[in-house]
Amino acid sequence: MPSHDTSNETKPLSILFICNKSPWPAHEGGPIAMNNLIEGLADAGHHVKVLAINTNKYSVDPVDIPAEYKKKTHIELGYIDLSIKPLAAFLNLFSKKSYHVERFISKAFDKKLQLVLTQECFDIVQIETLFMSPYLDTIRKFSEAKIVLRAHNIEHLIWKRVAAVTGNPLKKAYLHHLASTLEVYEKQVLDAYDGIVPISPVDAGFFLKNARKPVLAIPTGINPDALPGQTRQPAEQALFHIGAMNWMPNQEGIKWFIDEVWPRVQVELPELKLYLAGRHMPDWLTHLNKNNLIVVGEVEDAYQFIQSKTILIAPLFSGSGIRIKIIESMALGKAVVSTSIGAEGINYTVGENMLIADTAEAFADAIKTLFQHPDTVEKMGLAARKLILEEHNTSKIIQQLLNFYQHIL
Repeated sequence: MPSHDTSNETKPLSILFICNKSPWPAHEGGPIAMNNLIEGLADAGHHVKVLAINTNKYSVDPVDIPAEYKKKTHIELGYIDLSIKPLAAFLNLFSKKSYHVERFISKAFDKKLQLVLTQECFDIVQIETLFMSPYLDTIRKFSEAKIVLRAHNIEHLIWKRVAAVTGNPLKKAYLHHLASTLEVYEKQVLDAYDGIVPISPVDAGFFLKNARKPVLAIPTGINPDALPGQTRQPAEQALFHIGAMNWMPNQEGIKWFIDEVWPRVQVELPELKLYLAGRHMPDWLTHLNKNNLIVVGEVEDAYQFIQSKTILIAPLFSGSGIRIKIIESMALGKAVVSTSIGAEGINYTVGENMLIADTAEAFADAIKTLFQHPDTVEKMGLAARKLILEEHNTSKIIQQLLNFYQHIL
C-alpha cells in the first residue's frame, strides 16, 4: 500500500451510506452487515448519514425507527417499487441491460440523493451492494467525496449458481440471461468506484482481477458486547436453520435438505427435530406436513432462538459473500454443518470449528456424528466462538475500514 499523509487520520470523517434496504431493524443478513459498519463508525466518533430505499419487498415505517437510532444515523428513506413487471422482464430478453439493476433506477430517489449531497459535504460515500451503482453519476456531479462499493456478494455469481441447479429449461435459460447481463454490468462498473470492499477474501479475488482500483476484503463483524450471556436453560438437542426465505439460495437449500437429507436423518435419528425460522416463509413450506419438522417463521429475538438449539444447518449451493446467520450462530457457540459454498468467506477448519458436507449422504452423516457425540458439539461450538470473536470483531473491522478510507483519500 503506497505511503500517504497521515496528518488527518485522526480527524472524524463524514460518511454517507447509500443502502439497498434499511439497515434498521438489523434482523437479517444485509441489514446486519450494513448496520455493523454504520453504528461502528458512529460509535468511533465519525459522522454518518444513511440514505436507504424502502421497497415493496422490504419496507420500514420511519415512525417505527427509534429516535436514538435516527439521531445516530440521520437516516432517511425513499421508496422504489422493485416488483417484477412481466412486460419489462420479457422485453429485457432482447436487451443487453441488466434487469436486476434497471429495477433500482428511480428519478424520485435520485432527486432525494441530490438534495442530501447539496445539503452536506461528505468525505466518503459508501454504496451498499452493486444495485445502487446507477447513482454513481449523481454522486460525482454533486459531491467530491470518494466513492466506495461495499460488495456483499459477487452478484452475478449468485444467479449463475441458481441457474446451474435449476431444472426447468425455460427458467434456466432466463436465469442465464439475467446472470450474463448482470456479469457484464458488474465488471464494467467497478472502475467507476474509488475503492471496493468485498465482504470475504473469496470474493476479493474476483474484484482484484476485474478492477484497477484498491480492493480490501473486510468481513462482517460481531460486537462481542451485544452478544447475550449464557442462558441457564439448556439448549434442545435439535437442528435449526434461520434466514430470510425470500432469498432464493436459502429457499433452494432448505428444499434440497428436506427432500434429500431429512429422510436419511429420520431413519437414523427418528426423534430428532428440525426448526426453521426466518421471515417470508413460502406457502409450500408452511403447508408442509413432515414428522418433527417445525416451521417457526419470523422470530422476535434471533439470538434467543439460536441459543435454544444446538446445531445450525446451512445447506447452500448458490449465493456469495458471507452468511451472517452462520457468523452469529458460531459467535453464540453453536456447531455448524454447512456446504462449501455456504461456508465461503469464513476461515474455518473442518472438524475443529465447522463440518462441511456437499452431498446428501455426507450431510446426514455429519448430523449423525454430532448427535452421537455431544462432547464434540460443545467443543466445536467453543472453537467456533473463538474464531468469530478473533476474526470478526467489529472494532477491529472498523479500524481496517478506516485505514482503507484514509488510503483512498
